Amino acid sequence: MHSISEPDTTQPAYGMGDTSFQSAGGVEGIRVLVDHFYDAMESLPVAQGIRKMHPDDLEESRDKLSRFLCGWLGGPKLYSEKYGSIRIPHAHAHLPIGAVERDAWLACMEHALTFMDYPDDFKTYLMTQLFVPAERCRTQD
Repeated sequence: MHSISEPDTTQPAYGMGDTSFQSAGGVEGIRVLVDHFYDAMESLPVAQGIRKMHPDDLEESRDKLSRFLCGWLGGPKLYSEKYGSIRIPHAHAHLPIGAVERDAWLACMEHALTFMDYPDDFKTYLMTQLFVPAERCRTQD
């Protein structure tokens, strides 16, 4: 006789409803993550190229990424409320973004996550999922 195990309800179902948004700490947690992300972009040697693609003042960049991540993670659609619809490929079409730049962006995010008190499985989930929009930013091979 086979026994059917009960689903593990102790693990949040990331990607369902607002679970990812809540796991990221809501709006405030995401803002902290984004601040660490842009701090990494300022300091990591691998990120020098992508840092040059951004304005000197990163205030609007920080705001846009924070707002994007809130909605992308299942929370409020703050980006579209302020900036309109999100068209990732169109927004990055003027930039020379290839695999090196995509990977530098992801390296900054991975570095930022080291400062966050997120469960390890959420960090892994987030990095796996972030590859998709990072890849959509590519404009060249």
